[in-house]
Formats: sequence, C-alpha cells, structure tokens
Amino acid sequence: MIKKTLLNRIINVLGLGAFFVFVTFPLYWMVVTSFTPERELFIWPLRYFPVAPTLENYVVTLLRTDIPRYFANSLTVASLASASTLLVAVLGGYALARYQFRGKQVTLLIFLATQMMPIVVLIVPLFITFRTLGLLNTLYSLMIVYTVFNIPFCTMMMQGFFAGVPVELEEAAMVDGCNRFGAIVRVAVPLARPGLIATFLFAFIGAWNELLFAVMFLNTDANFTLPVGLYMFISKYDIHWGRMMAGATLALIPALIVFGVVQRYMVRGLALGAVKG
Repeated sequence: MIKKTLLNRIINVLGLGAFFVFVTFPLYWMVVTSFTPERELFIWPLRYFPVAPTLENYVVTLLRTDIPRYFANSLTVASLASASTLLVAVLGGYALARYQFRGKQVTLLIFLATQMMPIVVLIVPLFITFRTLGLLNTLYSLMIVYTVFNIPFCTMMMQGFFAGVPVELEEAAMVDGCNRFGAIVRVAVPLARPGLIATFLFAFIGAWNELLFAVMFLNTDANFTLPVGLYMFISKYDIHWGRMMAGATLALIPALIVFGVVQRYMVRGLALGAVKG
C-alpha cells in the first residue's frame, strides 16, 4: 500500500513537472530570444541560452520604434473598455442574480450563444458600420467592440458572484434607509469585490491581447495598438525575431504585475463565481 501511494505521488509530480515545462517553455524561449543577438538566432546546434546576452533588441524596440506609443494606445483602449464592460456587467449580473422575470433563461442562453459565434463572420458588418459612423481607424471602434463582446460573458460571471452575496444583508441595509441602488453600492458591490477584480482582469487581458479587430479597423501608425505593433516586425522578406520577442516580453510585464498584485482576489473571485448561480 505504501509503495503504491509513493508511486502515485511520483507519477503526479512527474506529470505536473512535465506540464509546467510544457506551459512555461514558450515564455522562457521568448525571453531568451529577446536577449539573443540576431547573428546567434539561427546557429546550429540550437542553444537554449545566448552565448553573449545583449540588450540591443530592447534598446532598438524602445528607442527606434513606436512601441511606447502602441503601448499607450493599448493601455488606453483596454482600460476604458474593461471599465465600461465592468459597469454594464455589474448592473446586468445583479439583475440576473436578484430578479425573476420572463425570458431570464432565454437571456442567459443568448449570452452563452454569443460566445460560440465565430468572430471572423462579424468583421465585414462591423467594418461597414464603423465606416458609416466615421469611427473607422479610431481607438473608439476598438473600445466599442471589446466592450460589446465582453459584456455577455462578464455579465454571467457577475451573476455568479452576486448570487453568493446573502440577500438578507441588502434587505437589512434597505430597512436602515438605503434604497435599492444604495444597497447595491454599499453592500453587494463591496462583498463581490473579488468577483469585480476577476471580471475586470478577464476583460482587460482580452482587450490587451486582441489582434484581429485591431488589424482590420486601424490603418494609421499613430493609432496602432501593441499587438499590431508587434505584428509589424514581420516584413515582406524578413522577421525581426529579437525585436519582436523584446516587445512581447515588455507587453507581458504589465499583465504579470497586475496578476501579482490582485492574484488572491482573482482566485477567490473565480472560485466563488464557479459554484454559484
């Protein structure tokens, strides 16, 4: 029995170790490539660490390209789109969690169905719409698209979070003089704070990494977002791997910082939202 338990533990550790290597190796290779001189990238046999590490790729990316501007554009779009998504998701999720109304289940099914729709089929209709409205080649078009596409799933997430808040607490607040909106702001929202953080991060990361809509709707260098800027390192006859990986590493840093700061809230929020409904 002891040998069987020990064997199971060894298998689990090896399996988890293999999975960890599988998941983290692309990130490791990205960082290593960013510190590797161009002349060493295609040397055989393959080297898993540069012989002469250099910061040249970072210097060129930061000082000789428009990556800082793209970074600012992405930060603006992702932040505003995520804030707008969270505002609508909070109100919609609260309504779905607290009220019973005709068509509630149909609404949830429609929200779920939107996540199954291929994004590609919407490119042309959205392109024509934004061109008609004069929003093409502006950051506003991306903010609208990211907000609209994230609202259904984020609303369902917030429904689960609010379902975990005891309704008796809100009723007690209303007995003490709060109206419904006051009870939401002063009781429900603070108690659902982990869920709000998890929902905001979900929307933010999705907008931060999105490429397809940005490529289709933006055609001016000044309006490019970071994913489009990284895509521009692929030229007709060459791919600047070192600079691209340097830019991708820099793009990863804000997400890592945010996750590190709010990790405990996000894990708790996702756990609460997964079992309530």
